[in-house]
Amino acid sequence: MNAPTDISMKPDEVLRVELEIFRREHRELDEAIYALQERGTADQLMLQRMKKKKLRLKDMIALLEDRLTPDIIA
Repeated sequence: MNAPTDISMKPDEVLRVELEIFRREHRELDEAIYALQERGTADQLMLQRMKKKKLRLKDMIALLEDRLTPDIIA
């Protein structure tokens, strides 16, 4: 995850691509975590790191979705 935190200077097309990449990484991490937990032999430190990375991805996804969603005043 090498995305800079300043997304204000990036065009929307780039943000959409990054959003899709982050979603895919998040899904893959979720599947990997589930598989390791099912085996029961997972290293707890590795699981903890994977979960933290998954949370960072979730935060980035939320940030990008917020940036890409137009503000609608109702």
